[in-house]
Amino acid sequence: MSIYFHNEDSPYVLSGKTKIKSWLKSTIEHYKKSIGTINIVFCSDQHLLVINKEYLNHDYYTDIITFNFCENKTISGDLFISIDRIKDNSKKNKLLFVNELHRVIIHGVLHLCGFNDKTNEEKKEIRQLENYFLNQIKHL
Repeated sequence: MSIYFHNEDSPYVLSGKTKIKSWLKSTIEHYKKSIGTINIVFCSDQHLLVINKEYLNHDYYTDIITFNFCENKTISGDLFISIDRIKDNSKKNKLLFVNELHRVIIHGVLHLCGFNDKTNEEKKEIRQLENYFLNQIKHL
Protein backbone atom coordinates (compact mmCIF):
# COMPACT_ATOMS: atom_id res chain seq x y z
CA MET A 1 0.00 0.00 0.00
CA SER A 2 1.44 3.30 -1.05
CA ILE A 3 -0.63 6.37 -0.23
CA TYR A 4 1.37 9.56 0.03
CA PHE A 5 0.36 13.06 1.07
CA HIS A 6 2.08 16.11 -0.43
CA ASN A 7 1.81 19.87 -0.39
CA GLU A 8 2.33 21.80 -3.59
CA ASP A 9 1.83 25.42 -2.55
CA SER A 10 -0.37 25.01 0.51
CA PRO A 11 0.80 24.86 4.11
CA TYR A 12 -2.09 22.55 5.05
CA VAL A 13 -1.10 19.72 7.39
CA LEU A 14 -3.37 16.69 7.32
CA SER A 15 -4.08 15.00 10.63
CA GLY A 16 -5.11 11.36 10.99
CA LYS A 17 -3.09 10.13 8.02
CA THR A 18 -2.99 6.53 9.25
CA LYS A 19 -6.76 6.45 9.68
CA ILE A 20 -7.31 7.95 6.23
CA LYS A 21 -4.93 5.43 4.63
CA SER A 22 -6.84 2.55 6.28
CA TRP A 23 -10.15 4.03 5.14
CA LEU A 24 -8.99 4.38 1.55
CA LYS A 25 -7.50 0.89 1.57
CA SER A 26 -10.79 -0.62 2.80
CA THR A 27 -12.71 1.39 0.19
CA ILE A 28 -10.51 0.07 -2.60
CA GLU A 29 -10.67 -3.49 -1.26
CA HIS A 30 -14.47 -3.19 -1.19
CA TYR A 31 -14.25 -3.18 -5.00
CA LYS A 32 -11.87 -6.19 -5.01
CA LYS A 33 -8.97 -4.02 -6.13
CA SER A 34 -5.51 -3.37 -4.71
CA ILE A 35 -3.56 -0.19 -4.07
CA GLY A 36 -0.67 0.76 -6.29
CA THR A 37 0.52 4.31 -5.65
CA ILE A 38 -1.85 7.12 -4.78
CA ASN A 39 -0.53 10.65 -4.32
CA ILE A 40 -2.82 13.14 -2.61
CA VAL A 41 -1.54 16.64 -3.27
CA PHE A 42 -2.89 19.62 -1.31
CA CYS A 43 -2.63 22.89 -3.22
CA SER A 44 -4.19 26.31 -3.74
CA ASP A 45 -7.00 27.39 -6.04
CA GLN A 46 -4.44 29.06 -8.27
CA HIS A 47 -2.31 25.94 -8.65
CA LEU A 48 -5.32 23.76 -9.43
CA LEU A 49 -6.62 26.34 -11.92
CA VAL A 50 -3.35 26.09 -13.85
CA ILE A 51 -3.69 22.27 -13.93
CA ASN A 52 -7.35 22.57 -14.95
CA LYS A 53 -6.47 24.85 -17.86
CA GLU A 54 -3.38 22.92 -18.97
CA TYR A 55 -4.67 19.36 -18.78
CA LEU A 56 -8.46 19.65 -19.07
CA ASN A 57 -8.86 22.91 -21.00
CA HIS A 58 -11.22 24.23 -18.29
CA ASP A 59 -10.97 27.81 -17.04
CA TYR A 60 -12.61 27.56 -13.62
CA TYR A 61 -11.86 26.65 -10.04
CA THR A 62 -12.56 23.13 -8.85
CA ASP A 63 -12.03 21.23 -5.61
CA ILE A 64 -10.27 18.18 -7.09
CA ILE A 65 -8.65 16.91 -10.25
CA THR A 66 -7.97 13.20 -10.45
CA PHE A 67 -5.33 11.69 -12.71
CA ASN A 68 -5.99 7.99 -13.17
CA PHE A 69 -2.99 5.70 -13.63
CA CYS A 70 -4.83 2.47 -12.80
CA GLU A 71 -3.85 -0.78 -14.47
CA ASN A 72 -6.13 -3.79 -14.33
CA LYS A 73 -7.24 -4.07 -10.69
CA THR A 74 -4.42 -1.94 -9.26
CA ILE A 75 -5.56 1.51 -8.20
CA SER A 76 -3.01 4.26 -8.81
CA GLY A 77 -3.37 7.96 -9.41
CA ASP A 78 -2.77 11.53 -8.34
CA LEU A 79 -5.45 13.56 -6.55
CA PHE A 80 -4.86 17.31 -6.63
CA ILE A 81 -7.06 18.97 -4.01
CA SER A 82 -7.57 22.71 -3.56
CA ILE A 83 -7.59 23.54 0.13
CA ASP A 84 -9.04 26.97 -0.79
CA ARG A 85 -12.09 25.29 -2.44
CA ILE A 86 -12.52 22.92 0.51
CA LYS A 87 -12.58 25.90 2.90
CA ASP A 88 -15.04 27.86 0.77
CA ASN A 89 -17.32 24.90 0.09
CA SER A 90 -17.41 23.84 3.73
CA LYS A 91 -18.45 27.37 4.76
CA LYS A 92 -20.99 27.66 1.95
CA ASN A 93 -22.53 24.27 2.79
CA LYS A 94 -22.21 24.73 6.56
CA LEU A 95 -20.04 21.63 6.94
CA LEU A 96 -16.95 20.98 8.98
CA PHE A 97 -13.79 21.48 6.93
CA VAL A 98 -12.57 17.95 7.69
CA ASN A 99 -15.87 16.42 6.52
CA GLU A 100 -15.69 18.28 3.22
CA LEU A 101 -12.05 17.28 2.81
CA HIS A 102 -12.90 13.62 3.40
CA ARG A 103 -15.74 13.88 0.87
CA VAL A 104 -13.41 15.25 -1.78
CA ILE A 105 -10.73 12.63 -1.06
CA ILE A 106 -13.20 9.75 -1.32
CA HIS A 107 -14.67 11.32 -4.46
CA GLY A 108 -11.24 11.13 -6.11
CA VAL A 109 -10.69 7.54 -4.97
CA LEU A 110 -14.11 6.56 -6.35
CA HIS A 111 -13.05 8.01 -9.70
CA LEU A 112 -9.94 5.82 -9.54
CA CYS A 113 -12.19 2.83 -8.81
CA GLY A 114 -14.07 3.49 -12.04
CA PHE A 115 -16.98 5.73 -11.08
CA ASN A 116 -17.79 8.86 -13.09
CA ASP A 117 -19.93 11.94 -12.57
CA LYS A 118 -20.67 13.21 -16.07
CA THR A 119 -24.39 12.41 -16.20
CA ASN A 120 -27.05 13.19 -13.60
CA GLU A 121 -27.42 9.46 -12.89
CA GLU A 122 -23.65 9.09 -12.39
CA LYS A 123 -23.60 12.16 -10.14
CA LYS A 124 -26.37 10.67 -8.02
CA GLU A 125 -24.56 7.33 -7.76
CA ILE A 126 -21.19 8.80 -6.83
CA ARG A 127 -22.82 11.05 -4.21
CA GLN A 128 -24.51 8.02 -2.63
CA LEU A 129 -21.18 6.18 -2.59
CA GLU A 130 -19.44 9.19 -1.04
CA ASN A 131 -22.03 9.21 1.75
CA TYR A 132 -21.69 5.46 2.27
CA PHE A 133 -17.90 5.60 2.57
CA LEU A 134 -17.95 8.79 4.65
CA ASN A 135 -19.99 6.83 7.15
CA GLN A 136 -17.31 4.09 7.12
CA ILE A 137 -14.50 6.41 8.27
CA LYS A 138 -16.44 7.13 11.46
CA HIS A 139 -16.06 3.47 12.45
CA LEU A 140 -12.28 3.28 12.08
